[in-house]
Amino acid sequence: MTNSVKNKADFWFDPLCPFAWITSRWIGEVEGVRDIETEWHVMSLAVLNEGRDLEPAYRESMDNAWGLVRVIIAAQQQHGDATVKALYDAMGSLIHEAGEQDRDVVITKALADCGLPATLAAAASKDAFDDQLRASHQEGISLVGQDVGTPVVAFNGTAFFGPVLTRIPRGEEAGKLWDATTAIAAYPHFFELKRSRTERPEFT
Repeated sequence: MTNSVKNKADFWFDPLCPFAWITSRWIGEVEGVRDIETEWHVMSLAVLNEGRDLEPAYRESMDNAWGLVRVIIAAQQQHGDATVKALYDAMGSLIHEAGEQDRDVVITKALADCGLPATLAAAASKDAFDDQLRASHQEGISLVGQDVGTPVVAFNGTAFFGPVLTRIPRGEEAGKLWDATTAIAAYPHFFELKRSRTERPEFT
């Protein structure tokens, strides 16, 4: 630990994204070895891809992506900010670790796991909280621009997309990656570092 005062990181996610899931688990590891605490926010791949020309299969996936984030936003509005991380953990575990593909099942089980009312599932097919959803999305995406995806991380006055990881760094390795990532992102004239991805994500 570097000092006794925790610094706040902000993390924007869409629960469907496997890379955001890995990055979120990395942030959890970082919290154990660095003085940071994370505030969790929804962004939406469905909102991000509105109006874009997409492959039919991906367009169908995006059209069906509204439900998960709508339910999280509805829970946040009605039951408080703590529900955001709780539902993300529950949904992400079901989707990425248990391999559950039925999004209605994901919503139902996640609400039950979090002790939240089953009636919140109805928000998946309604636009009642879409203004709040779009506002949360815009808050994150405005920090990094439209040419990125999820996750978005903000820390100490800077923000970045990613990092895109295929494994979850643990312990001090996670801390060292955090130090490097935030250091490079803090340089105001740095914009991109990338290489072709040659492996699929693993969540263990």
